[in-house]
Amino acid sequence: MYRVDQGRRAQRALDRLPQSDFQRVVEAMGDLAQTPRPRGTEKVRGADLWRIRQGDYRIVYAVDDDRQLVTVVRIGRRPEINRSL
Repeated sequence: MYRVDQGRRAQRALDRLPQSDFQRVVEAMGDLAQTPRPRGTEKVRGADLWRIRQGDYRIVYAVDDDRQLVTVVRIGRRPEINRSL
């Protein structure tokens, strides 16, 4: 089982989500503890990051298999995430 942490930027984005989206994104992040690279996960080109979709939102995260740690670095809508990566 992996531990899931959020970076400051991800936490701020999470705090700004509407309640209906907030719950789904939190559940998706919790699922990463069981399976850090679930089906449908995409590797971010040019970085050691992974990306999953949850509705209109993207969750970008790093996986450290040695420490069994998933660190969520960004949460946002598709256009915002694509511009920032």
